[in-house]
Amino acid sequence: MKILIIEDDEKIINFLKKGLEEESYTVDYSKNGDEGLYLASVNTYDLILLDIMIPIKDGIEVCKTLRDSDVQTPIIMLTAKDSIEDKIKGLDIGANDYLAKPFSFSELLARIRVQLRTKSTFETTLKLGDLELDLLTKTEKRANDTITLTAKEFAILEFLIKNKNRVLSETVIMDSLSNLDDSNMSNIVNVYIYRLRNKIDKPYEKKLIKTVRGLGFKISDD
Repeated sequence: MKILIIEDDEKIINFLKKGLEEESYTVDYSKNGDEGLYLASVNTYDLILLDIMIPIKDGIEVCKTLRDSDVQTPIIMLTAKDSIEDKIKGLDIGANDYLAKPFSFSELLARIRVQLRTKSTFETTLKLGDLELDLLTKTEKRANDTITLTAKEFAILEFLIKNKNRVLSETVIMDSLSNLDDSNMSNIVNVYIYRLRNKIDKPYEKKLIKTVRGLGFKISDD
């Protein structure tokens, strides 16, 4: 699952990014409303954390523009403003929830889970043949056998299944997974694909992850 943070305080960005990645979320971020609006418009996110007091375009303008453009990604507004009037304004222009600073990270996680559960277009389970990923509990099974994956392995497998039957280059996989903190290794994608194959393919007759020579990888049930 992928979250966009639009926030200009670098300490808060680092705090949120580290905590969310530890919870297996993939995170993008922007420090101003103009860039944040662009990212939210051209990419697909499961949720947006949006501060009100950001440069160039404030959070209210960003939220309103997204909703006017029919972008229905859940938005949780984060702000030092906690008056009733500010909350009403944020909710009236399309925010799904409102959290005043300072807030506890555990409360933020709970609110994120609520939004992901109630998002009408959000799939809580991904399936490919006899392989099943539960995106809420971060668990996976193949042929009813429970498989244990690391957070990064889970993130790559989720990305592959969401793009099933498509050939994905190593660069595309890397770009989609900004939380690969050891991405300075030139062959990191190959390393994770190798680990995934050992866990979800090797014990089973039918292989799901394919290498397309010179192009990349794909997952399919063919």
